[in-house]
Amino acid sequence: MNRVGWPIAVLLVLATAPACASDPTPTAPTSSVRTANTAPDPDPLADGPRRPAGAGDAARLIGAALDVISDPASDRDAVALAGHVEQVAVREVSAHPRWTARVLERLPRRFRVQTRTNVAARLAFRSMHPTSLEDLADELPAWRIVAPAPAADLERFYREAERRYGVDWEYLAAINLVETAFGRIRGTSVAGAQGPMQFLPSTWDIYGDGGDIDDPHDAILAAARLLRANGFSRDKAAALYRYNNSAAYVRGVSLHARVVQRSPRAFLGYHAWQVYYLTARGSVWLEEGYASRRPVPVDDYIEQHPEALP
Repeated sequence: MNRVGWPIAVLLVLATAPACASDPTPTAPTSSVRTANTAPDPDPLADGPRRPAGAGDAARLIGAALDVISDPASDRDAVALAGHVEQVAVREVSAHPRWTARVLERLPRRFRVQTRTNVAARLAFRSMHPTSLEDLADELPAWRIVAPAPAADLERFYREAERRYGVDWEYLAAINLVETAFGRIRGTSVAGAQGPMQFLPSTWDIYGDGGDIDDPHDAILAAARLLRANGFSRDKAAALYRYNNSAAYVRGVSLHARVVQRSPRAFLGYHAWQVYYLTARGSVWLEEGYASRRPVPVDDYIEQHPEALP
């Protein structure tokens, strides 16, 4: 392994859950992520992010969210809401494989490939983690969750790295998403990796070029240098494998990159995806402002924050 031990956000299963009876139901604050009402909403986004009640409801939520994200006239707040709605719905679809075909049938044709690809990425990342409840985390991490750098700034950094080092900007964006949710996560991985692109200090010494490991611009350029050095132009998958030696990681990152290549505005939706931490009690949403210097028992957190349960 070239630079990290394990990506932080992959540990969250941030991107997307397979069908297994032992996969716990995601949990999140009821004020923001709610179970669907039996009566359909006139506007599928009106209640904000919520777990869909079934395949038809999931298709309505994803379709409405992607309508907003893909529309250049949508304002930043609308895109942020739509991105989170899309994320929660995709997570639920991936947890119910029998829904997938019905969801795709009900979606507008222009959104089917993107949704199928996001579900596949979710399943790839989820395959990297235990399926048994007993093996899932019983503590929340010693992290801070902060606002990410603006999407426009990040895209400028990715494109600069692409010009200078020949690494497709969409792959850098996908890595940034998977590693730390675009820098939302401030913390060190279990292997000691740091910063928004999750470098080991020893690898940073080689590729950091004297920059700041926690600075998104410096970290993105360093990631591009590392990928170029590992032959990205010849074999993208092999270079990604050197970034993190997991075939599932390579597949998941590549799938997210393809979504952005096909629809560049999908990056804005991804930029709104939130941090979910997979635990034995379910996937707990760590909102911006979450901060702890030491691991927090999940049961204690839920007791102190009952809104974290649906």
